[in-house]
Amino acid sequence: MNSFMKWFHKWGSPPWFYRVSGKMLPWLTGLFVITLVYGLYAGLVLAPADYQQGDSFRIIYVHVPAAWMGMFIYMVMAAAALVHLVWRMKMADVVLISSAPIGAAFAFIALVTGSLWGKPMWGTWWTWDARLTSELLLLFIYLGIIALHSAVEDRQSAGRATAVLTLVGVVNIPIIHYSVVWWNTLHQGTTVMRLDGPAMAPEMLWPLLSMAIAFKLYYVIVMMLSARGEILARETKSRWVRELVGGE
Repeated sequence: MNSFMKWFHKWGSPPWFYRVSGKMLPWLTGLFVITLVYGLYAGLVLAPADYQQGDSFRIIYVHVPAAWMGMFIYMVMAAAALVHLVWRMKMADVVLISSAPIGAAFAFIALVTGSLWGKPMWGTWWTWDARLTSELLLLFIYLGIIALHSAVEDRQSAGRATAVLTLVGVVNIPIIHYSVVWWNTLHQGTTVMRLDGPAMAPEMLWPLLSMAIAFKLYYVIVMMLSARGEILARETKSRWVRELVGGE
């Protein structure tokens, strides 16, 4: 077994995940605070006002990273679903269900901030735009995954069912991403991840990237905390948990 597979299987071990995540959390929290403070200060204070939108464009520093995270977390969940179905790793199911509420929260934030931004730009709070509609569908898929996992009493059956639903729902991710290309939409096109380079000034771009990193760190932190709680609930009768509780 090569070193990558050893590392991969270690993450599938609940005791190893619990121990390593506990060591990582303080460092991740420190990085999160640094990137968040810089992103907010640089975006809300240092970045110049947009020549067309004025200061209202600053909502981009919450809206865009939240929208990115809604898709990113779903892809993490899809990967976890595949691992769970193929290799039967317990930690994959834990990561999947621990990620779902966080992804739903980011999708909801993206929709709300998009609505707030759309009112002055488009003159309406909501329109059945391709990007907005597919983002709303993403939120419903998240909620469906959470509801399905809670509705099935048997843990193994719940894990398999939510994994299958997650993989089915992944078809919506490219629709969200390419909706501004495939359809005539009010939503602006890609401004950061372009082949010819970002269409944003550096003083506006760097705070956005910092906020994107901060949101990813936040996801990892909250997911790990939730996963650690889920592990303890599932492994209550395990020897390592009894030793851990006894040691505390």
